[in-house]
Amino acid sequence: MKWFLIVATSLIYFTILVVIYYIHIQFLHVNVVFYAAIADAVIATGITGIALFVLKRFQIMTMLEKTQLVLIWLLAGYCLAISVPTVIDRSLSFYILEKLDQRGGAIRLDGFEYVFAKEYMYEHRLVDVRLTEQSESGTIIIDGECVRLTSKGRSLANFSRFFRKNLLPKKRLLRDEYTDELIDPFSHSNLVSGYICE
Repeated sequence: MKWFLIVATSLIYFTILVVIYYIHIQFLHVNVVFYAAIADAVIATGITGIALFVLKRFQIMTMLEKTQLVLIWLLAGYCLAISVPTVIDRSLSFYILEKLDQRGGAIRLDGFEYVFAKEYMYEHRLVDVRLTEQSESGTIIIDGECVRLTSKGRSLANFSRFFRKNLLPKKRLLRDEYTDELIDPFSHSNLVSGYICE
């Protein structure tokens, strides 16, 4: 009986999550897709969790089992939020597949630089999306014509750089060769000073 209740309640949770997500994306304002999907997961967990702790039919479950189930729902909601809407919204890999499909199934290899520089940036408003996400995350502030790093942003940038240099693969396959170029991508940058704020 417990297993039936767990499975049935979990199915109800996922149904509530999908309904809340759909209502959210169709009718409400969304600042950042990932944060909105996480909020939807928390709301769905709250609604289902209240039923779990209040309704008499769940009295056969211990408090520990109910708490574990709520935590499982939160983790499942987080996994779904990051694995489905966030990945599809942000993924260059999905963009490549969609772009190939849009262009009849094939694009010349030497055309991808143009596709990324001219089409991807424009079609997905990439700069606006990423600046909005970073601003909402508190990692940057937009100060007039300058985008400035906050202390939180600097900490995350330092962590990211450390992780990239020390904990990403040093022999990574990029097309036909294994390379370590992506553990320090700035070493290949051409510095242009015209866009730096004083």
